[in-house]
Amino acid sequence: MLKLRSRTMTRIAALIAVIGTAAFSFGTQPSQASSHREAPLISADPQADNTDLYAFRSPDEPDSVTIIANYIPLEEPNGGPNFATFGDDVRYEIHVDNSGDAIPDITYRFSFYSKIINPNTFLYITFPVNFDALNYLYENLNVQQYYKIERVLGDGSSELLGFNLPVVPNNVGPRSTPNYDTLADGGVLNPANGLTVFAGPRDDPFFVDLGSIFDLGGLRPFNQAHLLPLATEEGVDGVSGYNTHSLIIQVPISSLTMDKQSAETTAFSNLGIYASASRQRMRVLSDEGTVQNSGDWVQVSRLGNPLINEVIIPLSDKDYWNSQAPKDDAQFEKYYLNPVLAATVNTVYPSLPDARETGRTDLSLILLTGIPGVNFTGDTKADLLRLNVAIAPTAPVGEGNPLTVITTDPSAAPDLGGFPNGRRLEDDVTDIEIRAVIDGYGFALNSLFGLPNNSPNNIVGDGVDANDKPFLPNFPYVAAPHSGYDSSLHR
Repeated sequence: MLKLRSRTMTRIAALIAVIGTAAFSFGTQPSQASSHREAPLISADPQADNTDLYAFRSPDEPDSVTIIANYIPLEEPNGGPNFATFGDDVRYEIHVDNSGDAIPDITYRFSFYSKIINPNTFLYITFPVNFDALNYLYENLNVQQYYKIERVLGDGSSELLGFNLPVVPNNVGPRSTPNYDTLADGGVLNPANGLTVFAGPRDDPFFVDLGSIFDLGGLRPFNQAHLLPLATEEGVDGVSGYNTHSLIIQVPISSLTMDKQSAETTAFSNLGIYASASRQRMRVLSDEGTVQNSGDWVQVSRLGNPLINEVIIPLSDKDYWNSQAPKDDAQFEKYYLNPVLAATVNTVYPSLPDARETGRTDLSLILLTGIPGVNFTGDTKADLLRLNVAIAPTAPVGEGNPLTVITTDPSAAPDLGGFPNGRRLEDDVTDIEIRAVIDGYGFALNSLFGLPNNSPNNIVGDGVDANDKPFLPNFPYVAAPHSGYDSSLHR
C-alpha cells in the first residue's frame, strides 16, 4: 500500500482522481498503443509513445539482427531548457516470439534513471560536453541519464546484460555539444553476450506527408483526382526536422532463434517482433510537486507493423486495441478484411478505380500471420513485425528498394529484404500500405495472391519517398539528431 505523507483533502481527492483515471485508461489488461499520435490516450503521453519499429538482418553484420524502437513523436530539437528524455518511470521493452504463438519468448527490457549534477542552475549542459570513455561519463552534462538492460525469457527468468549505461545527450548546439558524432559514438556499447546497444536521440527516420494525408486523405501528387481538387505538387515530409528517442539493439541471430542456431542452420527462421512501453498502475501527484508511482506494470504502448492503429483500426476501437496483447488480435481481423481506408479512398478519390472494401484476405494474411514461404509464423493472428532471418540482406542500409515487394514491372523480382519481411529504415511503408489497401501488392506478388494491378492505383503515393537525412552505413544506422541551434523547423 502507498502511504501518503499528507492527510489533506486535496491529496485524497487527487488519489481518487488518479485511481479513477488509471482504471479508465488502463483497464484490467495490459494497455498498448503505437506510432505518431495515432491513439487518443497515448497521444497525451509522449515519453511512452512508441512511434516506429524496425527490424532487419544487418547488412554489415549479417550474422545479427538489428531492432530499432523509437519513442517520443515529433520531438522538437530546440526544446530546452528541459530537453526530451526517456521516462524514468517508463519500462521500455523489445519482444521477440520465436515459437509462433505470438507470446514473447525473449524480451529486452530497458529501465532508466536520471541524475542532476548541479540542481542550482537551469542549464541542461554547463560547459562543452566531452565523453569520458574510461568512466562511461558525459562530462559537463548536467542532466545525465543512465539505463540498465535485462534479457527476460518466456519462463520469467532474467539476465542483467548491463547497468549504469549512459544515454547519449541531446544535440543542443555547437557550443554545448561540439563534435556530436563523436559524443554519440560513446553511446554505442557492447555490454554482454555479443549484444550491441544504443540509447539516445536520433533523427526521426519516418517520412510521410502528414499535413496532406490528414487533410481529408489528401495525396498532393494526386490532388486533381481528389474530391476537392487542388493543384498537384510534390509531397511534403511532415516529420522532416524532428527527432525521436531510439533504443537500438544488434543481436546475434543465434541468440534469437528457438534452436539457438544461425541464419544458415536454424529450422526456426521466422521471428515475430513488437515493442512496448509500460507504466505502473498507480500515479499520485503530491502537494510538493513530486510524483509517486506504485503497483503492477501496465503496458501503455505497443507497435508491430507500421500504421496499423493509425489507418486500420477505427476511432471506436483504438484505445481498446491498445489494451490487448498481440496474441488476441484475431478479434480485430474484421478491420483488415474490411478496411476503412479503402472506403475512404473510394469516397475522396472518385476518379480512381474503386478499391476493394471487403474480403481483404490478402491484408489479413500478410499483416496478421505472415506470408507462407516468406515469413509465416503460424496460424495465431497477431500484429507482429515478422522477419525471416534466413533471407539475406539485399542491399546496404539505405540502399534497398523503398517499395520492396511492390512493382509495376512484371519481370521484376520482389525485394524480400524489406517490409513486410521485417522493416528497413529506407522502406516507404506509407506508399506500400496505401497501395496494398487500395490495389493489392502488384505484379511482384500476383502469383502468390492473385492481386489486382490497376492503373493508376498501382502508382498512388504521398510523394515523400525518402528520409530528410541519409542513414548511416553502420550501427546505430539512424542519422544523428537535428541540432537545436540549427533547427530548420522555425526557419
